[in-house]
Amino acid sequence: MISEESESGNDTVSLVPANKENVDTLANLNAVLFPITYQKKFYIDCLACGPYTVMAQLNGSIVAAICCRLETHQDLGVRLYIMTLGVLAPYRRRGIANALLGHALRLAQQDPRIVDTYLHVQLGNEEAIAFYRSNGFELIATIKNYYKRIRPADCFVFSCNLRNWQPRNSCLNHA
Repeated sequence: MISEESESGNDTVSLVPANKENVDTLANLNAVLFPITYQKKFYIDCLACGPYTVMAQLNGSIVAAICCRLETHQDLGVRLYIMTLGVLAPYRRRGIANALLGHALRLAQQDPRIVDTYLHVQLGNEEAIAFYRSNGFELIATIKNYYKRIRPADCFVFSCNLRNWQPRNSCLNHA
């Protein structure tokens, strides 16, 4: 567990690496956060990605998570794919999402194999769109009918060039 003090000094946010022992906690959190039931393969990919997939613990409770996977593309190289990033509603706007995203992107920046990171955002999710844009992501594509069981079915693809990325302030103090 990686413990660091929050900016307010009142709460401690800890990043808890996902592993075989706590993957059920991650699955339960995702079941609350997202309208999709993720299958076993999703969590196998999360665990295979190592330190990129982490949960945020605040005052003893798991309140958020980022799930990632590394993908090798012949013409692009290795890319970090952010599969999910979510924070329970009562804990939003505290910098926890920034902390999780910053953690994953800092690790990716340190790996010379990884060229960029990308993710999908459901069309109409203005809060997520604004969040990723404010964190240096650029809209690179729109995919029609990407989602099979949720509406709207279309999504945007956002990408971030890790060589140019600069971290934002978050609730974690990276001293």
